Amino acid sequence: MKGSNLGELEELILLTVGALKNGAYGVGIMDEIAKESGRSLNISAVHAVLKRMEDKGYLKSSMGGATPERGGRRKRFFTLTATGLKAIEESMQLRSSLYNRIPAFKTS
Repeated sequence: MKGSNLGELEELILLTVGALKNGAYGVGIMDEIAKESGRSLNISAVHAVLKRMEDKGYLKSSMGGATPERGGRRKRFFTLTATGLKAIEESMQLRSSLYNRIPAFKTS
């Protein structure tokens, strides 16, 4: 898939959306990345990547129902598309291929 190289943050967000399944929304994605990687993100950066990945066809979104906890505002939930899953798989294959080419170090 030419031109589908993912940046580190793009890959991390796509993986997190996939892991969260139907519960992936901006703050939830940000919190999950912080929990799993210790990496603190700005919500604006997360939303920018989500929009970019949706524009590329890697994600699709839908609006959830309004909740009292959010002052009646709705959440936008994201899911991986087949194209997004393929991009992740290609990225993982590339990483694995390169990793497997590293010679094993012997300790003496």
